[in-house]
Amino acid sequence: MISIELLKPFNYLFDSEIIENITKVSFLRTYNKTDIIIDIGQELNFIPLLIKGNIKVLREDNNGDELLLYVLESGDTCAMSLTCCMSKSVSKIRAVADEDVTVVMIPLENMRSWFNSNESWRDFILQSYQVRFDEMLETIDTLAFMKMDERLFKYLKDKVKLSASTDLKITHQEIAEDLHTSRVVISRLLKQLEKELKIKLGRNQIKILEF
Repeated sequence: MISIELLKPFNYLFDSEIIENITKVSFLRTYNKTDIIIDIGQELNFIPLLIKGNIKVLREDNNGDELLLYVLESGDTCAMSLTCCMSKSVSKIRAVADEDVTVVMIPLENMRSWFNSNESWRDFILQSYQVRFDEMLETIDTLAFMKMDERLFKYLKDKVKLSASTDLKITHQEIAEDLHTSRVVISRLLKQLEKELKIKLGRNQIKILEF
């Protein structure tokens, strides 16, 4: 059982009945940055409701290389994990803590029963599907129609929005992994962006000057 105080920030999402039900049947988990929360091939019995922090949702190719699909923020849940839970299939994505995170784990059986009995919960699930679907379309458009330098700068600007800071603590290798390319390519493009006065590079840090 979790504290009702923890869910107060989500009163705009859920009615009082669902808030109370979540406190009764769910449990709290914390993860450190880079911890795997959901892994590919994992059987899912709970869905995560993100309370604090950001979570990266990734796909993996046959060579073990990862591609960033979207990032979850506070109040989000993962539509891909919802789909796996509803279809009783194993996870096809990897969810990794992008920073220290706190999540509420909601049992699968409750997620299903609430969907049929509570309008605020049903609206939340359907909206989550729509938002994540739109984000995946944006990812596909980015891959199909943007050059790598444009993808990189968009990635950095999205990071600014998530962190609410123009100073990003991130390595070239981390960026390369998220964008499914090499560190050498990222380092070259970052230097190009710096020459264009869009960013300023530091040691494992990037300051965004234009966004």
